[in-house]
Amino acid sequence: IGQLADIALRRLLDSEGLEVDRVLQQPARITKRVLEEQALREYVLALFRLPRSERLHEVAPCSVWTPHARCHTAGTLYATDGYLCFSSREEAVCMLLIPLSEVLSIEKAESTALLPNPVIVSLRTKKAFQLIELPARDQLVENVGSRLRALQWKKPLLFSYSFTDFFDILLFYAAAFSSSNRRDSVKSLDTAPADEDEMEEQVLRNTVNSEALMTAFHQNQRGSDGTQRAEREKERRWEEHFSEFGRGVCFRTDKMHRLVAMGIPESLRGELWMTLSDACSEVEAHQGYYASVVQKSMGHSSLATEEIERDLHRSLPDHPAFQNPTGIAALRRVLTAYAHRNPKIGYCQSMNILASVLLLYTKEEEAFWLLVAVCERMLPDYFNRRVIGAQVDQSVFEQLIRERLPELAERVPDVSALSSVSLSWFLTLFLSVLPFLSAVRVVDCFFLHGINAIFRLGLTALEANAALLSACTDDGQALMILASFLDQVGSEESPCPPSSPPAAAEDASTTHNSSSIGDAPAVRHTNITDLINESHERFGDLTVRQVEGLRCRHRIRVLQAHEDTTKDNALRLVTPDVSISAETLSAVYDLFKTEHFISLYWRPGDSCRSHVERQYRLDRPQFKSLYGLLAPWPGDAHQHVDTLANRTFTLLDQDGDNLVTFREFTGWLDTLYCEELNEKIRLLYRLHIPPALTESEDDPSLMKSPPMSTNRPSVCAAAEEPDYLEQLKQMLKDLGREREKDVEKPVPLMNQSQFIQFCKTLYSMFHGDPEESELFQAIAHVTSLVLQIGEAGHRGSGSEVARDDGEWTVSFAQIVASLLTEQTLVNFFEKPVDLSAKVAAAKEKQYHQRAGLLSLQRAPRLEVEEM
Repeated sequence: IGQLADIALRRLLDSEGLEVDRVLQQPARITKRVLEEQALREYVLALFRLPRSERLHEVAPCSVWTPHARCHTAGTLYATDGYLCFSSREEAVCMLLIPLSEVLSIEKAESTALLPNPVIVSLRTKKAFQLIELPARDQLVENVGSRLRALQWKKPLLFSYSFTDFFDILLFYAAAFSSSNRRDSVKSLDTAPADEDEMEEQVLRNTVNSEALMTAFHQNQRGSDGTQRAEREKERRWEEHFSEFGRGVCFRTDKMHRLVAMGIPESLRGELWMTLSDACSEVEAHQGYYASVVQKSMGHSSLATEEIERDLHRSLPDHPAFQNPTGIAALRRVLTAYAHRNPKIGYCQSMNILASVLLLYTKEEEAFWLLVAVCERMLPDYFNRRVIGAQVDQSVFEQLIRERLPELAERVPDVSALSSVSLSWFLTLFLSVLPFLSAVRVVDCFFLHGINAIFRLGLTALEANAALLSACTDDGQALMILASFLDQVGSEESPCPPSSPPAAAEDASTTHNSSSIGDAPAVRHTNITDLINESHERFGDLTVRQVEGLRCRHRIRVLQAHEDTTKDNALRLVTPDVSISAETLSAVYDLFKTEHFISLYWRPGDSCRSHVERQYRLDRPQFKSLYGLLAPWPGDAHQHVDTLANRTFTLLDQDGDNLVTFREFTGWLDTLYCEELNEKIRLLYRLHIPPALTESEDDPSLMKSPPMSTNRPSVCAAAEEPDYLEQLKQMLKDLGREREKDVEKPVPLMNQSQFIQFCKTLYSMFHGDPEESELFQAIAHVTSLVLQIGEAGHRGSGSEVARDDGEWTVSFAQIVASLLTEQTLVNFFEKPVDLSAKVAAAKEKQYHQRAGLLSLQRAPRLEVEEM
């Protein structure tokens, strides 16, 4: 049930931001087996951080020869479109990720008693992996071999571009080559003339860097002998690891964790980030892609590019690489290219910080593909308009605090205050709160362990400050304690972090010196290596399966909280303008949103049925459906009701976007159910004149004269006419005074044919009313009266009547005054109608309508399956 709820919310509440697999786009086809397969696929994608497009084909128990253990390790093999993935029975003890693009061949070997059903996977790097105990070996080898051959056949096509793309890339690299001499003199830009600076800036905007920025702008230029020795020791340990296991594709074991926890040397950081994220496969599979995207995206202006320009100089402003046009230009190209590649995400804040760090340690093209890997695979749903993924993990983190740190959770009144501090930790991977060299070490762990590394480190930071946090009196103190602690986390490269807390922390301490926090000792300095190792020891049992289960549960809560906020904002905006009670207005909103969701759910793929900027809107068919459920006077003729619904939609659609907002919809309901007679008649009047009445409407039946009652005189006697005219003039004066108070523009005149349609609408509205006969007689009298006025005006005797293409015209005031002469009509329009009861009945009908539609849709499928 939780999985179904998660899928439904993904499709309906945030269909533009969250990815939903194609297999789930047809809800009537979802079965228990489909859900189980989907849950397994989601787990595999999260465990190995694979692209969302990967499909899971084979799952087989097996054992893999692991050189580090000198034995076969039992586990499970997962085969997808483009990968072979292995995980040991105990998650993360031993993992292996093999891109099929790296595979040279997959072959069966001779089976023996010690090596039953062996399979050898040979790589292009001359490495080989041995798998044994595969139950369906022949079928597996055949299937994987078929996908491998297809991939090898397609590989030449991956590098093919259209002539236009090739020409663009050629011009791009020609410009880069011609500007190489300029790039060599980037360091002397400060002394160049202004016009030369401007020219250099134009060159830098379009020239892709072929090396990592750290090679030219090293922050730790004065590195001590101890730091250099530590770097050499790290390089030696990693070289030993490479000599034993090889570079590129290799096992991810506890030994690799220890090496990463000690710190990846700067000379190998970019290479290992590319390997651990598998971004290297994307670079190889899309050669020339980045240059082409840069060429297409640069120079185009959009909301994303404007936001990028604002944040360029806020990205690591203290680092020398981003105090220089070279680094700024590279950052601009990467962010702009990604916004062009993925317009659904475009650009979100914190992407600039992440991209800046990636550019320091990798080539520009590699940084781009690392950003793709992080945004689309490693942190799914993080970088959208509402950062849903980060908020979900923030909610997961709150539950982990309660489960893993129960004593702290009991002492802190509001655990959500602690978890709220963590939002920046997740969005920036601690880059915004830790000293730079320490934060980069966290990024190392992130590329190895994924988001689990951030959860573990966050829990460790809270546990280290549990005593101080328990004594906090407000959220501000907790924030300062954690900020001060993280600011003191140093590394071997920078063993002396700032000795004093930030000014803000000092101010907070001064403000609260009367509390126990003010008298607390300064936070101790912590080494990042110790912090990482402690997080692994204390919380290393946190698995991907556990996190994914928590994410599924909390995603529902987060999305529902967003929906509640959206509803509250919509009701707050509408309430001052209507007289509908708060409870009924809330029910109307639910009905309005349900109609939007039903159409979105049953007609996926229609882009106009997605909400815009979190404000739900209805298109014409959706509005017509609600019109039939909520109109207080449904009428007897279905065709005429449909006509009125179309005109009402046209009238409400003031901006002409073919969508009606909730505010416009509630204004219409408020007029029908809560306004006085004059406003109700005004609405009906406007439905029979342009713009609601369009030129395309040509219904001959509407032009027929309405039936006249024989029980009432159709023409007034001459003796009564003077008295009526005096009464009519007085009513017109009263209406004129009210019209002066009205801010709306005067309503246009109604011609003869439009008035006939207006009469037919009134007759339709009265059908089925207990006083139907009296109402018909009353409207017949009013119709005769208005016809007299029209004819009199046609002869030039009426001051408020004019001629229009040979037809007489009447005004809104004249029609209202005529209706007021009949008390039966006045009673009909002023009779209160219970909107809340109408909405409740509409919800019931809405449900039964869709249930019937579901049964109709299932019937043909069942017939096909039986055949």
